[in-house]
Amino acid sequence: MTKSLIGKVALVAGATRGAGRQIAVQLGAAGATVYATGRSSRAGRSELDRPETIEETAELVTEAGGTGIAVRVDHLIPDEVRALVDRIDAEQGRLDVLVNDVWGADPLITWEKPVWEQPLDAGFRALRLAVDTHVITSHFALPLLIRRPGGLVVEIGDGTKAYNEKNYRLSVFYDLAKTSVNRLAFSWAHELKPYDGTAVALTPGWLRSEAMLEHFGVTEANWRDGAAKDSHFLISETPAFVGRAVAALAADEDRARWSGQSVSAGELAKVYGFTDVDGSQPVAYRYLTEVVDAGKPADVTGYR
Repeated sequence: MTKSLIGKVALVAGATRGAGRQIAVQLGAAGATVYATGRSSRAGRSELDRPETIEETAELVTEAGGTGIAVRVDHLIPDEVRALVDRIDAEQGRLDVLVNDVWGADPLITWEKPVWEQPLDAGFRALRLAVDTHVITSHFALPLLIRRPGGLVVEIGDGTKAYNEKNYRLSVFYDLAKTSVNRLAFSWAHELKPYDGTAVALTPGWLRSEAMLEHFGVTEANWRDGAAKDSHFLISETPAFVGRAVAALAADEDRARWSGQSVSAGELAKVYGFTDVDGSQPVAYRYLTEVVDAGKPADVTGYR
């Protein structure tokens, strides 16, 4: 990783674990100063009650070669987000990259049930975590980002626009949340264009997050053993892959060519040449369409 982002300042909202953590780390590896935010801190856990913390993420950013700064923030609380952006302004005087990665709603989703069998309180809470947080964060952060031309906003979701338009995502609340995130990037692209800003919707493939590894009963060292539980797991990718996608976008002086678009980490890897940690370039959404959805047996040949 070249130090192409030295002097740049990034805010990764939702950087505690998974994609957000590695997005922060990979931006740091390129030399950026990264504010890593979330609710899970050494001072206390979020409702997810998982062990990962924003302080750990900030330390990983610094170890990678950047400057990691952890700030505990609930992105549903406007005053906390306003204070965060005021702090970035006071300490750095600029914001070059905003990554909206807040989610944290997996336990709230009821899968494969019609809306009349869905708990409304949990569903609406999921939407607030998935959509309201992104809007609130953008409301306060974008005035700082547009102060300099060339700012980048990345909306992290699940599924490209093209994929989600053709596939029901197994829950009305999940489906709506992930469709909305892609549309937000389209909206930000429109609003940022007069300021030479870029907004992109970006999705990882089948993400080997901390929670996913636990679900499959494996570690990153032996992750392929997860194929015994689901043979298609072999198309999965580490969170570093989508992190490298964000870093590549941030370093690209011609990044505006992507503005308003919805892309996957695998698509960007083919353009920018980065790889996952094992040297592969998994193209998960093409695999999902051509193999999984087509009912074919698992075979990742030609897909990573």
